[in-house]
Amino acid sequence: MPELFSAGLSRRAFIQNAGLGLASAGLLTSAASAAPAAEKPISLPPLGASTELDPGEPPLPLPPGKRLGVAVVGLGNLSVAQIIPAFGESKLCKLTALVSGDQNKAREIAAQHGVPERSVYSYSNYDSIRDNPDVDIIYIVLPNSQHAEFTVRGAQAGKHILCEKPMATSVKECRQMIDACKTAGKKLMIAYRIQYEPNNRFMRSLVQSQKYGPVKVIEAVNGQNQGDPSQWRLKKALAGGGSLPDVGLYCLNTTRFLTGEEPLEVMGSLYSTPGDPRFKEVEESVTWQMRFPSGILSNNATSYGFHEVRRYRVNAATGWFGMDPAFAYSGLQPMLSYAEGKIEHRETPILGQKNQFALEMDHMAECVILNKMPYTPGEEGLQDQVIMEAIYKSAHSGKPVSLPHITTRDTFRGTEPTEG
Repeated sequence: MPELFSAGLSRRAFIQNAGLGLASAGLLTSAASAAPAAEKPISLPPLGASTELDPGEPPLPLPPGKRLGVAVVGLGNLSVAQIIPAFGESKLCKLTALVSGDQNKAREIAAQHGVPERSVYSYSNYDSIRDNPDVDIIYIVLPNSQHAEFTVRGAQAGKHILCEKPMATSVKECRQMIDACKTAGKKLMIAYRIQYEPNNRFMRSLVQSQKYGPVKVIEAVNGQNQGDPSQWRLKKALAGGGSLPDVGLYCLNTTRFLTGEEPLEVMGSLYSTPGDPRFKEVEESVTWQMRFPSGILSNNATSYGFHEVRRYRVNAATGWFGMDPAFAYSGLQPMLSYAEGKIEHRETPILGQKNQFALEMDHMAECVILNKMPYTPGEEGLQDQVIMEAIYKSAHSGKPVSLPHITTRDTFRGTEPTEG
């Protein structure tokens, strides 16, 4: 076990036992009858003229007593700064439990968000969460190397699992997670927030409708300049890799999402600056190319060593379109360019912003309530891991690596998320 968790209480101990709030078929049926599709939005009169932007219908949340309870496991930066605040914009979920090795920190956060002290757990007493009827879903927000074990134990304890990406650090671990959830009859969803975000879904519609003709080349870059060399993301035992599984994964997964295809072949290259203390254990920069069955080529780059860039561009026969930024938590900006006669059009459409973590949590809750397969199930995370391992193999061998020939579309995805 990594040194970070070896002293005193293990992180993996606190997911050993987790109960299921919707245990009976009767409760599941009752919850399904309360799903958003069975409700009616509040009718509001239009304020603007027909020429103005349609604001859409108002939110349609479930009453607090009918929302599913979520236990957030791990109170690091992502949980505290992004995920926990997102419950304020969720329509189907509520925060009902916290787990942390720092009890003072956990109690302070609990007080801020209305979590009762009885639902604040340490790593040593986490097993008792099985007796908490207010917890339906575990959201795992831990170092990558802990995802597999915590998912397996959580599923065995009777909880549905929403797990941060990357899914795990090996293909073997991904399969263990999938098998454990299937055996327990529990949902497993990987938190690919981009696949639920409206602007990126708009880009996907342009690709798959061939609005600007067949897509030829997709370029994607996602990188940032890492700081503290001691952070867990720069430790091989905890992260499993460097920039590729952390931020490069967005390029990989989003390209697969946009095209609906799976790559036939990958070619990769990696580099780390000699003497940089941040990259003693994990890689700094990776570039790779993917070739898809339709003939689409994808050029990708990621790094832990350059100024933040989060963008992609789709180059099609009669126009290009993309996002810059594309992978950030907010402020996403679509762009497109196409010609009409002698006029070149450049557009920056405004689709509006929605909280990406609230969207993905609500999809998970909907799938639990209505017994549907999540859009980004464990199989989606497994496929990314297969491809990442092929990229590493190619980078080390200097040769392209072939992947299984998959001709079906959206092969590893489940039920489409509810729009709006």
